[in-house]
Amino acid sequence: MNTVSHSNSALLKEMGISEWISRDAIEPPPAEVPSESPAQSTAKGIWWFFGSKPKGDAELLFQNMIRVLGLRPDEWLWLEPVNKTQLKKPDNALPIVSIAFGGQAVQAMTGERDPLDELRETILELNIEGLEEIPLIPSLSLEHYITKPQDKRLLWQDLLLAKSVLQSL
Repeated sequence: MNTVSHSNSALLKEMGISEWISRDAIEPPPAEVPSESPAQSTAKGIWWFFGSKPKGDAELLFQNMIRVLGLRPDEWLWLEPVNKTQLKKPDNALPIVSIAFGGQAVQAMTGERDPLDELRETILELNIEGLEEIPLIPSLSLEHYITKPQDKRLLWQDLLLAKSVLQSL
């Protein structure tokens, strides 16, 4: 083993990483999930996501988020805020929770004018005729979480809040 590889191995060991595993080789998480995780099937509700369509790393982050939440394709919907007039409650009468990514999406979906930093960690309501009482969780844009990975904990908090709201509906 050369010096660079040994040094990297030592750093990884200090971080608690024993070996490198390709992302493609990662198996789905075991069925047992910690109680503070938003993962677990959400078959008792539908998730609506609003914001600019994610691209590149933001799209990968969103896909991972969907996987962690355990959502099937029929349990979530992504729309850009300009398409909000297309929204209709699903026929299955399941409860709905929504998350808006970015200040513009939050403003478009709720009419709120306060800064996003002040709105985070609050439960707002969609401002769409015919869709009253659908909770909306404001969150930073997915691009923000990519450029500032230290803030991903805020995304996790938003997902936990949305999951708890959905469970209470």
